[in-house]
Amino acid sequence: MSTWRVHAVKYAERLERVRGDSFIFDDNPTAPHPIDYFIWVIENGTRTILVDSGYDDGEAGARERPIRLSPATALAPLGIDPKAVDTLIVTHLHYDHAGGLHLFPEATLHMQAAEMAYATGPCMCHDALRMPFTAGHICEAITRLYSGKVIFHDGDAEITDGVTVHCIGGHSRGLQVVRVRTEAGWMVLASDASHFYENLRLRKPFPIVVDTEAMLEGFGTLERLASAPDLIIPGHDPLVMTTFPAGVADHIVRLDPGPK
Repeated sequence: MSTWRVHAVKYAERLERVRGDSFIFDDNPTAPHPIDYFIWVIENGTRTILVDSGYDDGEAGARERPIRLSPATALAPLGIDPKAVDTLIVTHLHYDHAGGLHLFPEATLHMQAAEMAYATGPCMCHDALRMPFTAGHICEAITRLYSGKVIFHDGDAEITDGVTVHCIGGHSRGLQVVRVRTEAGWMVLASDASHFYENLRLRKPFPIVVDTEAMLEGFGTLERLASAPDLIIPGHDPLVMTTFPAGVADHIVRLDPGPK
């Protein structure tokens, strides 16, 4: 059975947030609570799979949420040419996960059919549900679909040996997580199924949610999928950068050996 190396690549951060932005019913909602933004790389020496695409300078300006590095630049220390990426797992279509799809023009996208239906359906008539999406990113996914470069999944699916996806929902209707076989065991890239360790460990829902029950049930799914609790990687927690060994640059950490 093959194992994979996994890297978390930080491309942005927001320091001005508070705990009320991260947790429903928090006891101290006005306390500072920064957030990091990541894309993830899964590779085994012969194949590279990208998980999510981040967002670019244009989106950063439109939302007034600056990025430290463009996704393409952030990946450069790993020797990744964006035009050579052929497999891109899209955990969901929110702007910070699908805002850089156009930077990887040759990639075939893997996503849940439920996510495309959600992002193009009647729920988008509601401002609160539409807010995390950007129309241009959805159009890019549709353009990729019409060029034969989208593979839809309905629930659990194998991308390749040792890499599977699993639909969680909750935060977005078709949110999927990625399970990867590593030397440390089965690792789960939770993406926004758990933004922070605290969401998962204390069962505290994130405020951007389409289905709170699915989000809460998803925490248990993450635990069942991973070989150990510390192999569940939250999607936005700054602690990831200090919990795992340093990578090839100061904005990259290597996940597959497990925590330090």
